Amino acid sequence: MWKPTLGANFVGRGTRFRVWAPDAESVEAVFEPPEAGSSVLALAKDAEGFFNANAVGVEPGTLYRYRIDGRGLFPDPASRFQPCGVHGPSQVVDTTHYTWTDADWRGIALPGAVLYELHVGTFTPEGTFRAAAQRLPDLKELGITAIELMPVADFAGDRNWGYDGVSLFAPARCYGTPEDLQRLVDEAHAVGLAIFLDVVYNHFGPDGAYHGQFSRDYFSDRHSSPWGAGINFDGPGNSAVRDFVIENALYWVNAYHIDGLRLDATDAIVDDSPRNIVASIADAVHESAAEAGRQAHVVAEDIRNLSRMLQPEHEGGWGLDAVWSDDFHHHVRRAVAGDTTGYYGDFDGAAESIARTAREGWYFQGQYSPHHRKHRGSDPSGIALERFVFYIQNHDQVGNRPFGDRLHHTIPLEAYRAVSTLLLLLAETPLLFMGQEWAAGSPFRYFTDHHADLGRRVTEGRHREFSHLAAFASSEERDRVPGPQDVQTFLDSGLRWEERHREPHTATLRLYRELLKLRRRVCGAAAVEALGQDSLAVRRDGPRNAWLAVVRLRGEGIIHLSGHPIARPGREPWRLLFMTEDPCFAPDGQPPAIQTEPLEIGFATPGAVLLETAL
Repeated sequence: MWKPTLGANFVGRGTRFRVWAPDAESVEAVFEPPEAGSSVLALAKDAEGFFNANAVGVEPGTLYRYRIDGRGLFPDPASRFQPCGVHGPSQVVDTTHYTWTDADWRGIALPGAVLYELHVGTFTPEGTFRAAAQRLPDLKELGITAIELMPVADFAGDRNWGYDGVSLFAPARCYGTPEDLQRLVDEAHAVGLAIFLDVVYNHFGPDGAYHGQFSRDYFSDRHSSPWGAGINFDGPGNSAVRDFVIENALYWVNAYHIDGLRLDATDAIVDDSPRNIVASIADAVHESAAEAGRQAHVVAEDIRNLSRMLQPEHEGGWGLDAVWSDDFHHHVRRAVAGDTTGYYGDFDGAAESIARTAREGWYFQGQYSPHHRKHRGSDPSGIALERFVFYIQNHDQVGNRPFGDRLHHTIPLEAYRAVSTLLLLLAETPLLFMGQEWAAGSPFRYFTDHHADLGRRVTEGRHREFSHLAAFASSEERDRVPGPQDVQTFLDSGLRWEERHREPHTATLRLYRELLKLRRRVCGAAAVEALGQDSLAVRRDGPRNAWLAVVRLRGEGIIHLSGHPIARPGREPWRLLFMTEDPCFAPDGQPPAIQTEPLEIGFATPGAVLLETAL
C-alpha cells in the first residue's frame, strides 16, 4: 500500500521529516514553540540530496519551519497544513487519524457520469468544506454523480480561484482543516457521489512558493508557462521534481480518497522527457488506486486536442481517462450568444459543426486555427465519446469574461433550456458549473487577495486582457471591470441558494432534474444530425427503446422529420415525453406545435422536444 515519503509524517510515537535540498549543507526544523525540550532539529543529508530526521515526541499539531544553511525560516514544500497562511509555519498532520466509513466505495465509471464543478469559497455563504458537505443531498437529488472541486491547495491571501496554489499538499485553511476535507469526501461517498479535484502542475503560484529556496532545480531554465517559470520536468535534477508532483497526486488519492484528478492546463506543461510527466501521473494514480481496490480517474484540460493523451501507453499514448473538450462550448456559444472575438473566431456555430463535434468528440482535428496561427488537433477516431468532457459553462468560460456573466445572463432562457438539453442528451460526459442548474443570478468573477504590489499588477493585467475588445477600448470602460482585489468581487460571486425557490430559477431547476432523470434511462450510441442551420437531432437507441431530442438553437421554424433516418420510429409512433417550453419548465414559454404522424415540429422560439419509441 502507498505511503508518503515527503514532508512531515506522523508515525506513531513521533514524526519523520524529509525534504529535498540538494545544494544545501544543512537543514534544520525549527519548532514553534519548542518541542521535546528543543526548538531545533538537525536533519541528516543522504546521497540523493534529501534531508531526513525522526523526531520522537513531535506530535500532530506541531508547528515548524525549515532553516537552510542558516537562511530564513521557510514552510515545508510538502506541508500538510498552513494554519497561519502560506508564509507561516507548517503543521504536522496525521491524515491517518480520520475514521473512514467508505470501505465499500469503489469509485465510479465514466459512462453515465455527470460532473459538477464548484468553487468551495463561493459555493455556499460560509465558503467551507463543512458547508459544502451540507449541500451534498441537493446535488445527489439533482442527478450529479461526481463533484469536481476547483483547486484547494493553499494560496496566498484569503480568497482565490485556487490556480495560484503554492502549498500543494495543504488544503486551503480558509476552507477548513484537512479533516474537514476528508469528512466532505467521506460524506460524499456515503450518499453515492464521487469527488474529483482540480490540481495545478504547470506552475507554482506567484506568492508564497518557497520551493526555490530549497533547490533551484524545481524550476526550468529552458521552459516557461503563461503564468511564470515552468516546473522542471526534464532538466537537471528533474527526477526529484517529478517524484514530488507524482507524490502530490497520490497523496490526494490516498490520504483523501479523491476519486479523480483534473490536471489544469496540461498544454502549458512542457516536458521533453521520453515519458511525459502527465503519463507518469496517470499511470501512478491508476496503479495506486487499484492497489487500494478503488477506481480513480485522471482528466486533463488541454487545448491541443491530442488523441494520444487518451490512448494507452502501450500504443504510444499517455493513458489518461478523459479530456475537457472546449470545441463544443465554443461552437454553442457562437451559435446562441454570437461571440466572435478571440478564439471564438475559429468557430462558426453552425448546427452541422456542433453535430460533427458531438459525433467525434472535438472539432479541430488538424485544421489550421487562425487564432492559434497553427494547425490544431488530431483524429479522435476510436476514442469512446464518454472520454470527452462537454460543457456549456465552466469556471474559465464564465470567470474570464469581464463581468463574470454566465451564459444564461447573455441569451434568452428558451435558448438556454435548448442548449442545456443538447448537453445532457449527448454521449459525452457532461460537466455543469455550480448554479447552472437553476440559472443562478450571481456572476462568477475573477478574484484574488494578493499583497498590494502583486494585486496592482494582476489588476493591470486584467485590464490589458480586455483592451482588445471594442467595448473596453478606453481606460474609462476598462475601469468598469470589477477589480480582482476588491472583496466585493468575491462576495458577488457567491451562489444565492434561496433563488431556487423563485421563478424562473425553480422552473429551470425542475428542467435540469428531469433531463438528468431521463439521462439515467437513456443508453446506447448517439446519432447526431444537423437539421438545417439552426436545429439538431440527437437519437439514442437502447435495447428496447429509442429516444429522440429535437433541439432548436435559434429563432422559429418548422422541422419536417418524416422520412429522415434519425427519426425512424420503432414498433409504434414517437411518443412525446416533454418539451423545454412546457409550463412547468417555462412559465411564460411558447411550446412548439407537434404532429407525430408524419413527425413535424413547429418551433415559435428556441427550445427542445423529447420523444420516445419502443423498438
